[in-house]
Parts: sequence; structure tokens; C-alpha cells
Amino acid sequence: MATAMEIYEFLDGKAPFSTQLDFDNAGFLAGRGDLEVRRILVALDITEEVALEAARLEAQLVVSHHPLIWGGAKSVTGETVTGRRLLALLEHGTAAICAHTNLDMAPGGVNDTLAAVLGLTETRFLQEYGTYADGRPYGLGVQGRLGGGAVPLKEFAAQVKAALGAASVRYEDAGKPVERVAVCGGSGGDLVEQALAAGCDTLVTADVRYDPFLDAHSMGLNLLDAGHYATEQVVCPVLAGWLREAFPQVEVLLSEHKEIYAAL
Repeated sequence: MATAMEIYEFLDGKAPFSTQLDFDNAGFLAGRGDLEVRRILVALDITEEVALEAARLEAQLVVSHHPLIWGGAKSVTGETVTGRRLLALLEHGTAAICAHTNLDMAPGGVNDTLAAVLGLTETRFLQEYGTYADGRPYGLGVQGRLGGGAVPLKEFAAQVKAALGAASVRYEDAGKPVERVAVCGGSGGDLVEQALAAGCDTLVTADVRYDPFLDAHSMGLNLLDAGHYATEQVVCPVLAGWLREAFPQVEVLLSEHKEIYAAL
């Protein structure tokens, strides 16, 4: 048996919460540290539906990527979205741990996983932020070489869509074949200049606004937007694998709830 706090401490060792970015709210966000955990549900987001799924599955803990609470909570009632999510957890005795930007930047985390799924080799961080106490580097974004050699952008976009199960992929073609690729799961449209400075011809990310697409074209960078969910959901099986290996006595399940919107 493991406690919720023991699981938090394990995740803190893999992706230290102290490295989260200033705007973030990652950590142990709901529940009791001494709660005995027999079953964990792993999800990208803790929606009300995911909280109720955890209750139905009798999971004592939900581990997610995106934070349960954004911008603070002045009350916990059924009148707000955050309140309903918290109530759905706490009324069933479910705890929540959220690993967000600390997991984005961790070795083997979101961006390393995204790079691996897209077939990149010779990978390294796009922006190295620092090193952990054990000497491991961590950073934002990952860059690498496309295994198998250069391909046309349209072909690569189709590969990205298939590999991530993305609903769609928007892209701007700067007229270059794809060979050296930078990736950033989630909102990474502001990394155009960093990708260019690293010698990349292509950036794969999500939530790209209109202007970065124009800038990328003018600056000679292929830019692909594969969607926030698609570029980050790849980390959920990785999280589940970490937890299964560290806590073999605990059952670890992946949430069945997928992205909540669709594309025609």
C-alpha cells in the first residue's frame, strides 16, 4: 500500500515541482497526504466527468497533467466549474496530484515523449533551464532530427496527425523539407525564434495564433499546430508506466475521457 504523499514524493523526484513556471499551480492540490491509495486514475485533465469516473472506479487518487485549480479558489461550491470539480473529488474522498510545467520540462516528460512519438532522434532540450540536484538537465521544448531523413512538410503533417491521433493539423509551409524538428506540447507558438536559433526547420506545437503563423512563414520556419490535447495526451501512458513500476501494489488506470471537442 502507498499513501498519496508517498506518490507525490515519487513524482517530485521524477519531475520536481519546484521547477514549475511562475504562472503554474502544479502539486498536491486536493485530499489528505496520509490517504491509502489502492487505485490511481491518470488523466490529462480533471474535469467533473473524470472526478466522477474516479469515484465509479473507486480510485483514491487522480494524477493529471493540467492543474485542477487555476487562479485560486475563494469558495468551493456547486456554483463554479472549479467548485464542482473539487466537490466531485472531495465528496468521494479522492485526492488529486497535478504535474504540469514541471512535467513538460522533465527528462522523459511531455516533450521528450512527444519527440519520441514523432520519431525524432538525437534529441536535446530546445531551451535548457537548469539542472536538478542529481545533475540531470531540464528545459522547455525538445529538438531533434527526424528519423529516416527529410520529408516534405505535407507528408510530415500527415504523419503527425496519425501518430498523435489528432483531430486536425494546421500548418504553415515555409518551403523547406522537414528534417530538424522542435516540439513543444501545448501552447508553444512563442518558440518560433528559439526553434530557428537552434537550427530547426520545423516546429510542432499547439494553440498557435494567427500572427505566429505569419511570422514563421516570413522567417523560414515550418509551423504545425496539432492541438493542445493531441500534443500532450501522449504523456498519460508514460505517467501510468512510471507509477506502475514504482508502486506495483497499486492498480493504475488511464482515464477513458478524451478531448471534449471535435473537428469536422
